[in-house]
Amino acid sequence: MNYKAGYEQWCTEPIFDEETKAELKKIAGDEREIEDRFYKNLSFGTGGLRGVIGAGTNRMNIYTVTKATQGLANYIIKQGGADKGVAIAFDSRHMSDRFSEQAALCLNANGIRTYRFETLRPTPELSFALRELGCIAGIVVTASHNPPEYNGYKVYWEDGGQITAPKDKEIIAEVNAVTDFASIKMMEREEAEKKGLFKVIGREIDDRYMEELKKLVLSPDSIRKEADSLRIVYTPLHGTGNLPVRRILSELGFANVQVVPEQELPDGDFPTVSYPNPEAPDAFALALKLAEETDADLVLATDPDADRLGVYAKDTKTGNYIPFTGNMSGLLIAEYELSVRKALGRLPKNGALVKTIVSSDMADEISKEYGIDVAEVLTGFKYIGEQIKFFEQTGSHTYLFGYEESYGCLVGTHARDKDAVAAVMALCEAAAYYKEQGLTLWDQMLNIYEKYGYYKEDLISVTMKGMDGAERIQRILADMRSAPPKRIGAYRVLALRDYEADTRLELDSKKVTPTGLPKSNVLYYELERGAWCCVRPSGTEPKVKFYMGVKEDSLETAAAALEDLKAAVRELAK
Repeated sequence: MNYKAGYEQWCTEPIFDEETKAELKKIAGDEREIEDRFYKNLSFGTGGLRGVIGAGTNRMNIYTVTKATQGLANYIIKQGGADKGVAIAFDSRHMSDRFSEQAALCLNANGIRTYRFETLRPTPELSFALRELGCIAGIVVTASHNPPEYNGYKVYWEDGGQITAPKDKEIIAEVNAVTDFASIKMMEREEAEKKGLFKVIGREIDDRYMEELKKLVLSPDSIRKEADSLRIVYTPLHGTGNLPVRRILSELGFANVQVVPEQELPDGDFPTVSYPNPEAPDAFALALKLAEETDADLVLATDPDADRLGVYAKDTKTGNYIPFTGNMSGLLIAEYELSVRKALGRLPKNGALVKTIVSSDMADEISKEYGIDVAEVLTGFKYIGEQIKFFEQTGSHTYLFGYEESYGCLVGTHARDKDAVAAVMALCEAAAYYKEQGLTLWDQMLNIYEKYGYYKEDLISVTMKGMDGAERIQRILADMRSAPPKRIGAYRVLALRDYEADTRLELDSKKVTPTGLPKSNVLYYELERGAWCCVRPSGTEPKVKFYMGVKEDSLETAAAALEDLKAAVRELAK
């Protein structure tokens, strides 16, 4: 069906409601907008759905959401898991409440019980809840840190992690098999509640989640000594983090926590930020202003679904607040967790740290220091969660910590996705621990650099929207495959990993070995002097992403080398 036929169908068929038809009739005559809304079905990828909210097959709406849910229901029934039920959470974005309710009622109409949170909750608590309740699957309605016009739908399986192979492709096949919106089963909420299919969850799960987090504390004495004096500014960026973050800090004794008032309450418009992402410096403007007024030690921000954590720490020597990249905060927590575990005699011989291929190589050095193994996985925290499952199934390793460069990490195994609530707790605990030694977190970060080397990483994202943009992204990857560069800037390419072909080619010897990871449209260049570059299309946004890193002997030389490498990478992106 071409896009014009799809548009006419949505404007005329009785299955689509009048609100939807009215929205579409407003764009009559706007061929470009009609094409963008209907030129394809919103893709249900390995992470679920994500897209702009609106009417059309290429938009997030109740029809595309329930179509995906009907496919999921069909899969759950075939797996014999209908009796276990599905846990559902949602964030503060526009339509999240309604999308999550419609998903629940679709599952209910298929005879599957749902456990839906009464109000918005963080994504990691959904991961925890479905494990705690023994569910077969979980759904969280969120677009994470995307702009306000977006929403999304992520699926989790019974281990608590996002769906991975082979289940991801099996579920995708079931979703794609739902081709007629009239085949989607639905039920009224009142009937679902009467039949015991629509269950509401809330405070009891919150309490159990908090108790699991508190079990992860390693240095309670440091917290007791320093919690009162540690000054913290926190912003939930209008998202789900406000209540759980404040609660865990309060229950641990951190009394001096100031929340940015303009960003405290949930708001799907995210009115105080252009982009609700703790990776974006602009998102910290109000928090840093409050920090300067209160002389805070730490400035923390969680994204709308509270799975990513952004950090600034005060440099007491200059009075400036220093931004931490996701690599920096992740590595600081890793060093803290592993060093304290070692001091307490709680470091297992088969311990493992899990990182993604685009995260800092400093993680390998830290792991060597503490005699543990490193498991490297593809980009996406679901692969870190999958490793925890594998470790438990085989008994090969004890999971100690996992992180990715995009501001996500996981301390503990209570959840199987990145958890910013737990990360806030661990970071504040580390701040108290180092403060007891007369160190700020920035002091400790400098100590880590001095110990392991001055690693510095960055990312260039190039947005390419629409059908033309999608084709251009694929062309960039194809061109880089067909004519791989022998140098990138000042660095000679030593080896090329092509994860789509599952090959690692050493350029000098021409030796080819497998990457050992699942196939993915990713190219990774190993460069001289410990530098590297990686390119991949985003799985959630119309972007192509270029990651890179260097290692030098000082912050200054590392910063300069990284800027040179970035300039060279921008040439590749043209």
